[in-house]
Amino acid sequence: MNSRLFKSLPFQLMIAALLAWGLASILPLQAGFEHSTAFKLLMLTKTTYIGLLKMLVGIVVLFSLLQGITSIGSTSRLKTLGYKTIAFYSLTSTLAICLGLGVSLAIPKWPHLIDTAQITVGDHIQLIDNSASSGGAIAEKLFSMALVNPFQALATTNLLAIVVFALLLGVALLASLPSEHPVFDIISGINIAINRVISAVIKLAPLAVFAIVFQFTAQSGNSIFGELLLFALLVFSLTLVHGGIVLPLLAKIFTGIKYSTLFRALSAPMAMAFATSSSSATLPLSLQTAQENLGISQPTSSMVLPLGSIMNMDGTALFEGVAAIFLAQLYGIELGTSGLIIIFIMAMVSSIGAPGMPSGSMSGMQLVLLAVGIPLEAIAILLIIERPLDTFRTAVNVEGDLIAALVVDKWQNQSTKV
Repeated sequence: MNSRLFKSLPFQLMIAALLAWGLASILPLQAGFEHSTAFKLLMLTKTTYIGLLKMLVGIVVLFSLLQGITSIGSTSRLKTLGYKTIAFYSLTSTLAICLGLGVSLAIPKWPHLIDTAQITVGDHIQLIDNSASSGGAIAEKLFSMALVNPFQALATTNLLAIVVFALLLGVALLASLPSEHPVFDIISGINIAINRVISAVIKLAPLAVFAIVFQFTAQSGNSIFGELLLFALLVFSLTLVHGGIVLPLLAKIFTGIKYSTLFRALSAPMAMAFATSSSSATLPLSLQTAQENLGISQPTSSMVLPLGSIMNMDGTALFEGVAAIFLAQLYGIELGTSGLIIIFIMAMVSSIGAPGMPSGSMSGMQLVLLAVGIPLEAIAILLIIERPLDTFRTAVNVEGDLIAALVVDKWQNQSTKV
């Protein structure tokens, strides 16, 4: 038991954060400590970890989205069930993001704890100008960012362009190749290899968290931990509202199912998702639940649920929207109207490509951060409390998948009768 605890990444991250906080709070740091060799070596750890993330993020987004699109199977299935499924997934994701952004903007601002003057974002990152808040200016900037050479996009970490290219290529592959073509196996194999590399990189996270928390605590004091706890409570509350009120209400409106019947059927797959933090690992149980407990037809469940395990991430979209505003205010970055629109779009897009695995949203979170100019090192702040929150939002993701299958099956039955 103790051995498993010490090998647990959340435990390691918590210990690293507490050690860094304790050392930075207790040790009397000299005025010139930031220029010392020890501090520079500490920051080298952070730089290495962030560099590895930057190296991987473009490839992760590209192949995750490609697998999500090509897993649909064929253009004919895409045109029938696909349109209805994506329409419902878009509705629930929009409601989740609007809930997160709305509440985040309604509450008092988070304090500015980090000096942005000390942070280098990178000249290659294309940002949205806050002064360009008109609809035409935003559309023009988005198109100029999105429609560029895909190799240039990968080289410059222009994730919006990578997403657009992945969507176009994925649909083209789906329309041009048979469902059993080796290209789809290659895409799946590359995703497996990339996820293995990410798993190796994540093992370095405790060292990076130690370095970053040490730096933040030395610069801003202990207040960052109090704000982080409040942020976690906010995300948990909003996730609970979306999963306990919004999604069941949609199920009631579109299908008429009773709340007691719905939650009795969903209890097993949601518990599995909570335990594994993986919507993909829960998929077999979700398929069984859909067909045996909810009476969903096999064609509908076999289409909607696998697609949802990759493309429907309500809890993730909500988390990314709230986290972006939290980190922007923590760094003192003024978002403006254009910044909020970009957060909405990127949270929607990145949640579609989030891997159905523990902490899979962190790759998509980078897309949101880069788009509005938040330093990638802010990922380490979220890693401290991300894993516990991930269990709750994964359960909500699986709940959303099953409710979507229930609603789409109802729509399919109605269209058949007509």
